[in-house]
Amino acid sequence: MRFSFDLTESNGDDSRRSLTPKEQVEWVPLQNHPVFTSADGSGATAKSSTSALAPKNLLAWDGASRLYYWDSDKQCLHRISIRLGEPEPTSVVAASPSKVLQADVELDFEVNTISINRNGSALLLAGSDKLCVMYLYGRSSTKDNTIICRTVLVGSQIYSSDSSAIRILQASWHPCSDTHFGVLSSDSVFRLFDLSSDVMQPEQEYYLQPVEPGRSRSAASICPVDFSFGGDHLWDRFSVFVLFSDGSVYILCPVVPFGSVYKWESILEMYSDAHTFGLKSANMAAVSNSNMAISWLEATFPELAQEEAHGENPSTIKAHSHALFDASLALQGPLHKVCRSGEDEALAVRGAECEGRAVSFLYNLVSKDSILVTAWSGGQLQIDALADEIQPVWTTGSAPRLRVDSHDHIQGVAMICESISDELPIVKLDQPLDHTVWLGHPPPLLRLAIVDLALPRKMESSSLITMFADPLMPERIYALHEGGVDSVVLHFLPFTSQTSGKDDTIKTPSVHPVLSTCQGETSSPSPLVGFVSLSDSFGYSWVVVVTSAKECVVLEMKTWNLLLPIQVDQEKPVSLEEQKEKDTPDLISKELLAGPKSVLAPQASPNLRSIAADSIEGRSALHQYFKLFHENYVEYAHKVYFELKHHGPQLKRIIDDQNARLDDAQQKISKVEAKQSMLDERIDRAVDLHNSLEQRLQHLRSLPGAHKKPLSRAEQQFKSELDQFTGVELDAMQSSIDTLRARLRRYTQSSKDKLANQRRKMPGRNHGQDAQISQLKLSLAKLSLVNSESSKKVKLLESALKSKESSTNRAISS
Repeated sequence: MRFSFDLTESNGDDSRRSLTPKEQVEWVPLQNHPVFTSADGSGATAKSSTSALAPKNLLAWDGASRLYYWDSDKQCLHRISIRLGEPEPTSVVAASPSKVLQADVELDFEVNTISINRNGSALLLAGSDKLCVMYLYGRSSTKDNTIICRTVLVGSQIYSSDSSAIRILQASWHPCSDTHFGVLSSDSVFRLFDLSSDVMQPEQEYYLQPVEPGRSRSAASICPVDFSFGGDHLWDRFSVFVLFSDGSVYILCPVVPFGSVYKWESILEMYSDAHTFGLKSANMAAVSNSNMAISWLEATFPELAQEEAHGENPSTIKAHSHALFDASLALQGPLHKVCRSGEDEALAVRGAECEGRAVSFLYNLVSKDSILVTAWSGGQLQIDALADEIQPVWTTGSAPRLRVDSHDHIQGVAMICESISDELPIVKLDQPLDHTVWLGHPPPLLRLAIVDLALPRKMESSSLITMFADPLMPERIYALHEGGVDSVVLHFLPFTSQTSGKDDTIKTPSVHPVLSTCQGETSSPSPLVGFVSLSDSFGYSWVVVVTSAKECVVLEMKTWNLLLPIQVDQEKPVSLEEQKEKDTPDLISKELLAGPKSVLAPQASPNLRSIAADSIEGRSALHQYFKLFHENYVEYAHKVYFELKHHGPQLKRIIDDQNARLDDAQQKISKVEAKQSMLDERIDRAVDLHNSLEQRLQHLRSLPGAHKKPLSRAEQQFKSELDQFTGVELDAMQSSIDTLRARLRRYTQSSKDKLANQRRKMPGRNHGQDAQISQLKLSLAKLSLVNSESSKKVKLLESALKSKESSTNRAISS
């Protein structure tokens, strides 16, 4: 029995309640929803062709009952309520009409990918040069049945479309936080933003330095491509995996968002692991690294150092803002492959079987195994597993830059992360891994398989591959590319699979095409702009794909018995009789097919014919024979009648099924006969083409350059390196030129502004000084006049006093 709840309109939160009148909702199959069937898709196709180099995914699922689709033509977001497994267990229905959400600011960039956070309250819209966050339930108003949602630009001072100096390579929500997401950009900087504190400045910045300055052999070794957060396993939950264009993978650990929440048991397991294997090690480097990890854990999670916390055992703890003042994170890598005996150590990093350059990366946690999948532009998937656990590594002597508030709380961290790859040893397959515990060495990679997707070749550009993990069955990986969608299922895992350790027990992954977008041999494939994997609690899984023409495809994915491939014993052939006996269903029991049981008749007396039929002896013999006949034949006949009557409907159903299969086979045969003429024509054309190619080959062989010697091994290796770095050097140089131009533009603008300010301020300052000087001169002149007049008055007073004194003296003397 299935239960479903319609969460479209009813919700306890008033902010989530629709302000528009409740409309009549109609439930239709998702692929027939008006959002996907009403548009012709001409504008989308034209727009997608201009940005074909950027992979797109305009679908997102909140994990419950809402599906989000970004309409690039109308610049709006559709929120579609869906029901999984109704009315049939394998169907997906959607509510029509859908809710239309629109940003309250104008988006002047093209959205390439959308992703929703953990609690489904915010949606990340990322482009090639800008990104913003739309709050789904913090809307401000409604207009024309459209919900206006509050939208904020993130890092607008860093990512600006005016200069086009920094490109956004990947943006993803952190799995342990609802407000943090990471951004990897073309300037080799990984930034972690916190929407709850500041949307303009990042909370944490990590400047990636994979090689020392002046030691780079190619631009591919310094150009990042993709990143992925780790899973819920030991130090993997604090790790960030970064992929570079040459296929090398690096690790940043520990990277923890401020205020993120983790399980107490998980943190306590890491804390005890550092005490058990790190502090008790005989190597001083291991003791030093474990001491730094323990001090970092105690400062980030203060509950570990409190004794009362061990007794209470809280369920979750929150990470506090902390960073070591005298050490920065080390860029661990590149991760080396575990070499087999006799294998070249120079190929320990990159797969020799892969072509082109690395384009995307996926981290997938399957039980105890950490799986790393790297996609190459040549159409190969390189699948590796971490052969050892991750430990945090710091570089002492490189102090980070901290941004604190008035209370000395850390608000932001910036670090320069340098690589320590020169000190890494090459690990052999038969070599124990115990020597690498807490020594600061990144874990080696165990090569599981290299899968070739056999993509269509394109001369003008390389293939772009995007990978997704199945939420219901983590052993399955979906590869989204220009030819469609493929499913890769892993049948062997080093720590999860129970194997004997022999090579013959390692099963190769199985590849199944899910969807093909190539309509024909001459037509170009239709690009895909949306992909999402749905699953319910009953074990059913679906794949939803949207093309550039706004066509929606919903496919049910099988999950049962996929991990158990069919085992065919080629040494023991099966005969035709055994196969018929195996295919024949057991409709009638074997006891009835064997016939009635043979019952031994009693030994007849020699004078049986002399016995009269109406005598006692004759009646006794007749009764005994009748009893044997009843037990031997009549009861068996009743059993046969009962089983034939019971299995009649089943036999009729089997006969009807066989007749239906016969009709289907006859229809297929008729179709093949109808196509026979076309197949003959194609065969004739193929033969003619083969003959023409043979003639061209003969002409080419007669050319003077056809008899050149083949390339040597060194020349082939050099050619493969050139093919690998095609376009990467130019992109790196163009990015550097754009960055320098942006810096020069900002510097010249700032210098012009300073010069203009000086010019505006200097004349005013001179006029002020001249006025003050003139006032001082006037005041001095006035003071001098007053002084002269006062001196004259003083002289007059003195003369008058002297005359009075003389007159008084004369009067006294007389």
